[in-house]
Amino acid sequence: MTAGTIEADYLIVGAGAAGMAFADTLLTETEATIAIVDRNHRPGGHWNDAYPFVRLHQPSATYGVNSRALGSGRIDTHGLNQGYYELASGAEIVAYFEAVMRERFLPSGRVRYLPMTDLGADGVAASRLSGERRAITARKTVDATWARTQVPSARPPAFSVAPGMICEPPSARPRLAAPGADHVVIGAGKTAIDACCWLLENGADPDRIGWIMPRDPWLLDRGNFQTGDGFFERSAQTLAAEVEALAEAGSVDDVFLALEARGVWRRIDPAVNPTTFHCAIVSDGELEQLRRIRNIVRLGRVNRIDADRIVLEQGDIPTGPAVLHIDCSAPGIPAHQPAAIFAGDRITLQWVRLCQPTFSAAFIAHVEAAHDGEAEKNRLCPPIAPPQVPVDWLRMMAVELASRQSWAREPSLGRWIAGSRLDGFSARLRALRATDGEAVAALRRYMSAIGPAIAKLETLLA
Repeated sequence: MTAGTIEADYLIVGAGAAGMAFADTLLTETEATIAIVDRNHRPGGHWNDAYPFVRLHQPSATYGVNSRALGSGRIDTHGLNQGYYELASGAEIVAYFEAVMRERFLPSGRVRYLPMTDLGADGVAASRLSGERRAITARKTVDATWARTQVPSARPPAFSVAPGMICEPPSARPRLAAPGADHVVIGAGKTAIDACCWLLENGADPDRIGWIMPRDPWLLDRGNFQTGDGFFERSAQTLAAEVEALAEAGSVDDVFLALEARGVWRRIDPAVNPTTFHCAIVSDGELEQLRRIRNIVRLGRVNRIDADRIVLEQGDIPTGPAVLHIDCSAPGIPAHQPAAIFAGDRITLQWVRLCQPTFSAAFIAHVEAAHDGEAEKNRLCPPIAPPQVPVDWLRMMAVELASRQSWAREPSLGRWIAGSRLDGFSARLRALRATDGEAVAALRRYMSAIGPAIAKLETLLA
């Protein structure tokens, strides 16, 4: 049975971080009505399925929605993030988005929220519990599911596991605690990094941890992403280092080595050339912990786990029924091509800034609210595809640097960005202009190298 029709200006499909950030900006800058449909029982998207020890890799201050701060802005005084701004836990993030919905969106009277609901191709929303169906008519539909984020607990392993063998996602790890157990962590992304750090922080013997790393990752240094007092000079040096590495490079490989030499990129083993990049960020403390694990297996992806061995693409290693295999191999954000963000009556939320999904969604909402014409909106919002391999960073920077120049020519956009809580980049630039010394010198280097960097990117990518 269909229980009436819901009418709204915007239908947002997905109440994850991007959908929430988009809706928040629309509420602030327009009088639009909004319907939000989501499969989960509460807002937060993939954070609802994350492992219990997950945390942001970036400071809380640059995540969430524009209208409400996430966290208290404190600097951690202990742990692997010591000396840097706090990293919200998964539980904090879910509670935050739920509070945004309950305390801001719903009381506005302009938001209809349909949790535990599937949206059919016919535009009819069906409850996953009652089966009740509601037609939704909207002026525009906003796809906030484009990233298709995957976490291990929400899908089975991509390889077969023999009966009796223990292979669980990291969400199960705390309840599987066993004294002196052998562990095998499968995967090389953020989830695997978190699992390894959690094991070591909680007393696991590093010599009893095997780490199956199909491809070594390039990692970003968290110290370069701090936005408050005391970090201005380092931020300026990072901005300059990125564009100078591009401008001065003779080859693609030169770029990565220069980024490492300038303290922007890190790798787990200095003797191994990384071949993947997913925007994962680590602190010095985390990198030190990861390097304690010496049993790193570089034989490709897992094909299957047998009763006595793990069969990989390029060989096999022994295992057994007492070994705790931790599956961290979900791809996070799967590889797929970007699409036009504004296309008729459809808006597809994607990144418009490197590795910043919530700022990107809020920015897209502002452009939707403040600018006319599909072509103009797409000019201001060229999409950035999430990276898979190191050269993707060059492709992202080609879009990012062009966007920075484009946005700088729009005074109204500059003012919006300057007032955006989610923007760390421009906040650093504003602060640097008011300071003296090495920070200002680095900022001048950054400004002078943007043009040569863009020109060199064309050559390198060709």
